[in-house]
Amino acid sequence: MTQLSGNDLLLLQSKGIEKQQIDNQISYFRKGFPFIRLISPATEGHGMIRLQETEVDGWVEYFELNKDNYTMLKFVPASGAASRMFKHLFEFLQEFDGSDASISKVEGETGFNTAGYFLKNLEKFAFFNDLSECAQNQGYDLNELRNKKQYHTIIQLLLNETGLGYASLPKALLVFHQYPGETRLALDEHLIEAMHYALDEDRIARVHFTISPEHKSKIELSLKDASLRYGKLHNLTYHISLSDQKPSTDTIAVDHSNEPFRNPDGSLVFRPGGHGALIENMNDLEEDIIFIKNIDNIVPDRLRGETYRYKKAFAGMLLDLQEKTFDFLDVLDSGNLEHDEFEEIRAFASQKLMIDIPASFDALSEIEKIDYLFNKLNRPIRVCGMVKNEGEPGGGPFWVENADGELSLQIVESSQMNLTDPKQKEIVSKSTHFNPVDLVCGVYDFRGDKFNLKEFIDPETGFISIKSKDGRDLKALELPGLWNGAMADWITIFVEAPIITFNPVKTVNDLLRPQHQPK
Repeated sequence: MTQLSGNDLLLLQSKGIEKQQIDNQISYFRKGFPFIRLISPATEGHGMIRLQETEVDGWVEYFELNKDNYTMLKFVPASGAASRMFKHLFEFLQEFDGSDASISKVEGETGFNTAGYFLKNLEKFAFFNDLSECAQNQGYDLNELRNKKQYHTIIQLLLNETGLGYASLPKALLVFHQYPGETRLALDEHLIEAMHYALDEDRIARVHFTISPEHKSKIELSLKDASLRYGKLHNLTYHISLSDQKPSTDTIAVDHSNEPFRNPDGSLVFRPGGHGALIENMNDLEEDIIFIKNIDNIVPDRLRGETYRYKKAFAGMLLDLQEKTFDFLDVLDSGNLEHDEFEEIRAFASQKLMIDIPASFDALSEIEKIDYLFNKLNRPIRVCGMVKNEGEPGGGPFWVENADGELSLQIVESSQMNLTDPKQKEIVSKSTHFNPVDLVCGVYDFRGDKFNLKEFIDPETGFISIKSKDGRDLKALELPGLWNGAMADWITIFVEAPIITFNPVKTVNDLLRPQHQPK
C-alpha cells in the first residue's frame, strides 16, 4: 500500500482518482506489464477478411439503405502535438551555424526526411503562402532568405511563436492541403470527410474531436469558421463536440525506486494517461455508430473516393453483423433453444464474428452453453480496416491467448511483443497487415442500452516509459491503448483495406508525398 499524506489525498479527490487506482498503478510499475502472447498473425482466411469488389459495393449499398435507422458520429483523436513532425528541422537548427560546411551539408541532403529536402521543396507545401506572408510581415522575403543561404531563419519562421508557431500547435491546426482558392487544415479535411459518411437524413454531420485544453480556444475558433463555411457551401449543419482527457485518467509518476515522484514542493506528479484514456471520452458519446480515424490520416478530395467507399462498406458490415447478433441474443435471452439453434449461433459466432469457440464448449450443459454464447455475443463490436504490411511502423492484427487460455483477435503494438522470444518473433515476421486506425464501432447492446465501455478494457496491457521533469528521470505509465487494451474485450472483425486509405503525416515532409499534393 502506498503511503499518502492528507494533501496527497486532497489532490486525488480533486482529480476524481481513487486511492486504489494509485496502488494498482504502482503495482504495475513494480511488476511490469506482461507481454502479449501471440498465437499467429491474422491473415486472409484466418481472422482477416478480404472483400471482393462486388462485396464492397454490396456493403456500401446496405449502409446507404439502413444508415438512417442509426445515429452516427465521426470520432477524431486530435490531442497530439505537432512538435514531433519537425524533429529533423529542430536537429537542423541545433547544428546549422551558417558556415560554408553547414550550408554544403544541408544543400547536399537528398534523404526524404531531411531539412535539405524540406528546403528544396518549400513551394510545394500548402502553408507556403502563409509562411511567405509571415516572412513579409517581419521584413523578410523567402526567396531572398534562400538566396542568402539563411536557411535557419526560414525554419524559425515556420516553427517559432514569433512566426507561424507550427511547433507549438496541434496537428489539427496545421495547413495540410492546397486547393484552387483555398487551403485546408487537417481539421477542415475531417469535416469534409464527415459529411460523406456521417451525415443523417436531416443533413446533420456529427463530429467529435479530442483535444488538449491549451489549444481549445484556437480549435473552437477554427471549427466555428470552418463548420459555417462548409455547412453553407454543402447545405448541411455540423454538430461538433470537443473533449479532453479527464483528470481522473491521469496516472501517477514514480522514481526509479517505484515510489511516487514529487515536485520540489512535495506534491505528487501526475501525467496524462495516453490515448487509451480516450475510451472514457468515447464512453460519454451517445451515438449508435462511431467512426474512428486519426487526425493526420487524411488525403485531398481527389483521392478520397476509396476512403469513403470502404468506410461505408465497413459500416454496412457492422450494421448487418450487429443486427444478426441482436437477433441471436434475443433467442439466447429467451432461454429456450433447440439443438440446431445452438449450432447456428455457434457457427455465426465462429465464422462471422471471429470468436474462437473452444472444443470444451461441447461438454457444457445447455444452460452453460446459453450463458457462454450470450456473454460472447453481448459485447461492443468493431470492424477494423487493415492494410497490407509495407514496412510502416505500428500495431498489427494477431490471434492472441490470454491468461485463461482464451483466443481472440487483437491489435497489438510492437512494445507489447516479446521480440526476444524466437517463436514470438517468427510469428511477427509472418504478419501480413498492420493497423491504420480505421475503425467503425457499434456501442449499444441488443436491448438498446449503451455499453459501459470501461467494462471491456484489459488493464494488463499498459505501457511504461522513461520521461524527465526538472532534470530528473521519472517513470510514466500509459493506460491500455484505445484500439489495443482499451478495446481488448470487444468483438473484433478485421477487414483488408486498400493502402490508399492510409496516408498519415508523421513528419512535415510527408506532406510532400504525391498523395498530399495537388494534381
